[in-house]
Amino acid sequence: MSISPILEVRDLEISFHAQKRSMPVLRGLSYSLSKGRVLAVVGESGSGKTIQALSLLSLLPPAARVTGGEILYNAQNILALSPAQLRHIRGEKIAMIFQDPSASLNPVLTIGEQLVETLRTHQKISKKEATLQAVKLLEKVGIAEPEKRLKEYPFQFSGGMCQRVMIAIALSLKPDILIADEPTTALDVTIQAQILRLIKALQQQTGMSVIFITHNLALASEIADEVLVLYAGRCMEQAPVKDLFSHPLHPYTKGLLSSLVSVHKKTEKLAAIAGNPPVAGEEFAGCPFAPRCPSVMEKCRCQLPPLFEKENRRVRCWLEETI
Repeated sequence: MSISPILEVRDLEISFHAQKRSMPVLRGLSYSLSKGRVLAVVGESGSGKTIQALSLLSLLPPAARVTGGEILYNAQNILALSPAQLRHIRGEKIAMIFQDPSASLNPVLTIGEQLVETLRTHQKISKKEATLQAVKLLEKVGIAEPEKRLKEYPFQFSGGMCQRVMIAIALSLKPDILIADEPTTALDVTIQAQILRLIKALQQQTGMSVIFITHNLALASEIADEVLVLYAGRCMEQAPVKDLFSHPLHPYTKGLLSSLVSVHKKTEKLAAIAGNPPVAGEEFAGCPFAPRCPSVMEKCRCQLPPLFEKENRRVRCWLEETI
C-alpha cells in the first residue's frame, strides 16, 4: 500500500447560485484517500455526499460552483485542468457508478454498443477487440451468457443486472479510483449483498481505491476501511470503520448508529434523531447539528467547533475538545 494518498480533497467549498443568491452546500471539506483503500461517505440526504463526488470529476450541475479549495489526484489539481485533460482523467483514472443504473444506461443502445463505445473512446482498438473485452467484463461482473446479453437492451435487464453493467462500464478502463454513489439504491437486500460483495472482490483484485457513498451505515460497515460522516456539508466525524462502530464520538454518528435495525436486539420502537435535517444553504452561527443534538451546550449554538484530531480519527464536536 502506498503511504502518500492518491486523492486529497483540501478545504473544498461548493455553492449553488440562483436568482442572485448563493447557497453553500459544501463547507471546507477535507479528506484523503490512499491507494487500495475503501472510504465510505455517509450522511442524510442533502448532506453533500453526491455533490462532493461529482466535483471530483468536474461534473457539477450548471448552478453549482467550486468557490474554494483543491482536489488533488496524484498531486495534480483537478480543478485547474483543461477540458481535454479532464477527459483523460474521467473513466481512465477516476470512474463513477451513478445512483440509478436504469437512468444512466441509454435505452436505445444495446448493452454491447455502450460498453464498446466506452472502450473505443479511450483506447485505440478495433470494434472486434472491444467486443471481446466487453464479453470478458460482463463475465467478470457475474452476468451469464455475456455474448447473448451484449445484444440486448437495458429494459431486458433487471435492476441488479443493470447495476452490474454500470460496474462493468466503470471498470472497463481499469481506473485508479472508483466512486460508487448509492450503488444499491432500489435493489432488494439480496441483490444489495451481491453488489457489495462484487465491488469488494473487484477492489481487492485490482487494488483500486473506492469512495462508497451511502446513507446506510450498515452497508458502510460491510465494505469500508474508513468512514467519513457528513452533515450540512461539513465533516462531523472520520475514523476507521471498526473504531467508529465500536466507539462513535459525535452525537450525530451515535444517532445514526442507534437507528440501525439489529436482528440481535429486540426493540418495539426504532430510535430516531429528533428534528429535521437543515435546508440546503442554511447558515448556522455554531454547530449545524446543535438544533437536533441531545447533548447541546450553549457554546455549540454560537461557535462552530473545529475538527479535533487524535491519532487516526477526527471529530467536530465541543464535547471532544480534550480528545
